[in-house]
Amino acid sequence: MADTQGRGDPADGRARRILVVGASAAGLAAVETLRGEGYDGTLTLVGAETRTPYDRPPLSKQVLGARWEPERLALRAQAELDGLGLDLRLGVAATALDAAARTVLLADGTRLSYDGLIVATGVRPRRLPGEGAHVLRTVDDALTLRERLGHGRRLVIVGAGFLGAEAAAVARRMGTEVTLLEPAPVPLAHAVGEEVGRVFSAAHLEHGVDLRTGVTVTEVTEDGVRLAGGELVDADEVLVTIGCVPNTGWLEGSGLKVADGLVCDQYCAAGPGVYGAGDVARWYNPLFGTSMRIEHRTNAAEQGVTAAYNLLHPEARRPFAPIPYFWSDQYDMKVQAFGHLRGHDEIVVVEGEMSERRFLAIYRTGDRLAGALAVGMPPKAMRPWRQAIAMGTSWHEAIRAWAWATDADAKEIVHGEPSF
Repeated sequence: MADTQGRGDPADGRARRILVVGASAAGLAAVETLRGEGYDGTLTLVGAETRTPYDRPPLSKQVLGARWEPERLALRAQAELDGLGLDLRLGVAATALDAAARTVLLADGTRLSYDGLIVATGVRPRRLPGEGAHVLRTVDDALTLRERLGHGRRLVIVGAGFLGAEAAAVARRMGTEVTLLEPAPVPLAHAVGEEVGRVFSAAHLEHGVDLRTGVTVTEVTEDGVRLAGGELVDADEVLVTIGCVPNTGWLEGSGLKVADGLVCDQYCAAGPGVYGAGDVARWYNPLFGTSMRIEHRTNAAEQGVTAAYNLLHPEARRPFAPIPYFWSDQYDMKVQAFGHLRGHDEIVVVEGEMSERRFLAIYRTGDRLAGALAVGMPPKAMRPWRQAIAMGTSWHEAIRAWAWATDADAKEIVHGEPSF
């Protein structure tokens, strides 16, 4: 069936319909911002899942570990959603976009017209050949897996990124035997550096995880997984955490540019009247001078706000230039990081000791301070480094300020590369 409501243009204040595809943290932030900014036209929120918007980070921690039940994940109470006056369509995915005609086709055959569109369709987990493996993206994923963990059970996790590492820590606490398989020599080295990756590796080994690096899994079998050399690693359950793919398939043929995500400019704009937000969006971050796509909860909400504001106020658009932030819990380690750590050239520990798993490290990319990561440190320890990153502080200036603040020998640091 077709939707025949009239259309206007958000730019001239006569928008009659704005469509947000993706009932996610980003999508929720977008609709709340639109209403908060005074938009009173038809506001449709489409979601492929039947649940109202919920928080995903606790899935691999509190929900998988049976510390939380799903009800606690809801980002807003039903009464709050009702107060937004949404045309809420859950349990139905978007299947196609005609950007020229400004219409979106849904899986149930409904065709929705729009004046403004925000794409917040997130990502989906990558999978391996074979049947029976778990992934961890939805509430149902977490509940199904947790029912099969516990004492005497054997779990193989393919992929030792943050999601796999968090799941391994939870499973060990539940008494499950865990084998963690990773193709890289050092887990998470691409994201946080080899030195920090070794810290996480040591923690898993000490907690009884059978961590195997430099191995490639080719398929999931009835009895576990098979490695590239033919070896079979036995398991009762298999969890695949090898990254995600942006949900952009429904945008094929739309005319919008897609390249590892919906390509957007610094304002989160992807095309006339179309903006992207959250995990699905690849945008140019002017603070770091590079294009990035970030799969972190904080970024999703912040980008949803900016996309909605810019859609509604094209004459006063503001760049989306955040300092990326993420956190992780593994055993007794509390990890938090600010900045753009990938592709860094150098890491320096400025507080604490890596060997004690209580430290703060800063990251250099080129000649600038690009990021900071802390393990087991109070949030206030990160504040000055976050501010320095926001100011675009050079590496030389950051190291010099740290040296003088800590009464370190600043002579070599001021006049050249630091010597530690």
